[in-house]
Amino acid sequence: MRYNRLGNSGLVVSELCLGAMTFGNTPSAFFQHDLDQAGSTALIRQALDAGVNFIDTANVYSMGQSEEFVGTALHDLGVARDQVVIATKGMGPMGEGPNDGGYGRYHLLNQVDASLERLGLDNVDLYQIHGWDPNTPIEEGLRAMEDIVRSGRARYIGVSNWAAWQIAKALGIAERRGWDKFISNQALYAVTARELERELVPMMLSEGLGLMVWSPLLGGLLSGKYDFGGPDGTGGVSGEGRRAKLDFPKADKHLAEKAVEAMRPMAEQRDVAVPAIALAWLLHQPVTASVIIGAKREAQLAQNLAATDIELSSHELATLNAIGQLDHEYPSWAIEAQNHRHGFRVSERRPAD
Repeated sequence: MRYNRLGNSGLVVSELCLGAMTFGNTPSAFFQHDLDQAGSTALIRQALDAGVNFIDTANVYSMGQSEEFVGTALHDLGVARDQVVIATKGMGPMGEGPNDGGYGRYHLLNQVDASLERLGLDNVDLYQIHGWDPNTPIEEGLRAMEDIVRSGRARYIGVSNWAAWQIAKALGIAERRGWDKFISNQALYAVTARELERELVPMMLSEGLGLMVWSPLLGGLLSGKYDFGGPDGTGGVSGEGRRAKLDFPKADKHLAEKAVEAMRPMAEQRDVAVPAIALAWLLHQPVTASVIIGAKREAQLAQNLAATDIELSSHELATLNAIGQLDHEYPSWAIEAQNHRHGFRVSERRPAD
């Protein structure tokens, strides 16, 4: 297991993060899972034994039960507080009331307290805004996050599922106000889901945000366990697993099928499962700080953990890069053409430490 600084902060996290979205069995509008406390505790023990020091959850996962299971597991396993980095999120609806969602001050301050109570902690290491709220001024949400940090309830803050311009605006406001800035962005990224490379990746590299990847296997689509085309040839997928029942996140199934076909011999050569190759590709990307892996079973988690031992060759990386390569969109093609015409040399630059 390797460890990376999360963005430009001093917080060091494992390159794989245990995602707790599967923890819980309470009916939820978000996702329905059926993992009990014993199963959740076993996965946390397995991850920690493998060197994982980073756990990510959210208040909306099983309507708070995920946080409860994480807190109970850490207590029962006797995990020292300074040996694990705990991240959770707030913003999603936690009730039917008019103030039960969004990143308004009322909601966020209530929800961070509720999350801490469920986790059995005095603070979390990373508190993240879990999406964009079109009804609340961004400055109000950022001020609430600043107060959460200043009160000691969170040590760092992050964001998830925002556009590049929204994050850049937030960073500018925080800079002007002297508030804590986001150190991380939790976003969808996978071999065949690379839209964030257009705007988000350049912004994160420029501003020093660490990428936390969610759904790196596209809801299991890149796991190698599905038959593409669907049972009736309609372009869906068939097989055992959540993706066959819930078509989320949005993905190009034709590209996913090509990627699985390319990754399968790479996996067989190393005697690992296909998911390990898909995760290894992400670990080779300069913008990636940590990849969030979820599981329901210990065997499934072991398959994912194997990614940390895989070094992909330049030829293998080129093969996978070509499958998910994005077409140039304006203004990227115009910028590239101008740079070429004027003889400008373009280099990948990371922000100075």
